[in-house]
Amino acid sequence: MKTQAAELETVQQAMKQTKDKRMHERYQAVSLFLQGYTYAQITKIVGRNEKTVGEYVRAYRKNGLEGLIRRASPGAPHKLTSEQEKELIEMVVHSLPIDVGFATRHNWTLALIVSFVEQKWQKKYTLRGMSRLLSSLGLSYSKATYTLAQGDA
Repeated sequence: MKTQAAELETVQQAMKQTKDKRMHERYQAVSLFLQGYTYAQITKIVGRNEKTVGEYVRAYRKNGLEGLIRRASPGAPHKLTSEQEKELIEMVVHSLPIDVGFATRHNWTLALIVSFVEQKWQKKYTLRGMSRLLSSLGLSYSKATYTLAQGDA
């Protein structure tokens, strides 16, 4: 088991080496705790609430420096089932908006897809949310442009 001075030295070394602002903040909170500061004092220094500081300290105590590493947030679960997502992909790739009931529309837009999903499955999305969903499904948005079929060289 490391002595408190050795632990403090390890945390401070990690704090000096990181270029990630959030990791620096986590290391700093633990460093201050190891120096004897209270959670209330640490919150004023690092600008986080006591619950967050406590989580940093507990993570450090449980897993050392590895416990402080930020993990990817899983985010909210998808609103559509995998079958609905497959159907959405097929619809966007193989049909036009006019084919599914949108009058005089020949190109899909995020707003049209949001409207379609709400009408068909009663699921509400923001434009940004739909953009992220389509991206996660392997689709990308590009603006339609006109190109000449047979242009003069």
